[in-house]
Amino acid sequence: MTEEQQNQHEVSGRVKWFDPAKGFGFIVADASGGDILLHANVLRNFGQSSVADNARIRVLVQQTARGAQAVEVREILPPETEEGAPMEDLGDSDAAEIAALPLEPARVKWFDKTKGFGFANVYSRPEDVFIHIEVLRRSGFADLQPGEAVCLRVIEGKRGRMAAQVTSWEAAVRDRK
Repeated sequence: MTEEQQNQHEVSGRVKWFDPAKGFGFIVADASGGDILLHANVLRNFGQSSVADNARIRVLVQQTARGAQAVEVREILPPETEEGAPMEDLGDSDAAEIAALPLEPARVKWFDKTKGFGFANVYSRPEDVFIHIEVLRRSGFADLQPGEAVCLRVIEGKRGRMAAQVTSWEAAVRDRK
């Protein structure tokens, strides 16, 4: 074990904010309440290009001359949703029903955070899959980039196929092991 690895420790906390355009954000540690830098490259190594504010996160942290920095993301859990009305387009689907749906590999066609939606193409299927910003947030993402590889749990909505859950490509691969 290198000296650098010896100085690393695991921390749980929540995402304070993350800006994909800036390429970084911060985590607030549960234990100390101190800020931990989360760089976009560390997040990408986990398989995501963004993470939702207030998402729960578990990371490996290293102290540097500039302060605490995440060096590896171990787990991301979506922000806790407020109890309220379910999304109308998801119908009566509950979390267990959605989790039982198969993961479908897809590539993001486009996503506009300002408009609150976008589309992805599922491999070997001709129709687009609609992705709503609220589904994205509930899945632990803040944004998606064109061409990004993701996995979707898809339902038949009133207007066609729509994502009920979004996961990173790497998370889907990890879950199969």
